[in-house]
Amino acid sequence: MSAPPRLVLGSTSRYRRELLERLRVPFDVARPHTDETPQPGETPESLARRLARAKATDVVARHPEAWVIGSDQVAEFDGRPLGKPGTHEAATAQLQAMSGLTVRFLTGLCLMRSDGEILEALDFTVVRFRTLGADEIERYLAAEQPYDCAGSFKSEGLGITLFDAIETHDPTALVGLPLIATARLLREAGFALP
Repeated sequence: MSAPPRLVLGSTSRYRRELLERLRVPFDVARPHTDETPQPGETPESLARRLARAKATDVVARHPEAWVIGSDQVAEFDGRPLGKPGTHEAATAQLQAMSGLTVRFLTGLCLMRSDGEILEALDFTVVRFRTLGADEIERYLAAEQPYDCAGSFKSEGLGITLFDAIETHDPTALVGLPLIATARLLREAGFALP
């Protein structure tokens, strides 16, 4: 019996690492060195795909013996990418702007190895925010401080209280790594998953 292929997650996101651990496939983690600045005129869908591939490409150059997962999530609001807020003030502004409206989250996924084989997927998740009062936004941000999360919330935590609905094919996608698509790509690459 041959050894399973080596797998590297090209991300230092603890959210992606925790999700990938659920598949019970051994993996290492490597930080991708990727400029995440959107290109002029780039659509959120193109940005998610490009960054997932760029992260995998960067990491596979340093781990040529492994399959590498690159992933990136872009929130699309009003036709434009919505980044991670970084600060309390920016998170407040994001949540105020999205109150009562719909935001689309695109999660690009790229599984790559150095011989040029590339397997890709893109997940779409739609979040409908309920109308949020200023006091609700403040209480939520004080409780979870989601400043490193696109859209200023953590759907796996208290952020779920901000929504009217989530429309998705994969409930893990909104957290940062669509496990249904990830498992499919890993099986295609020769990994044994139940």
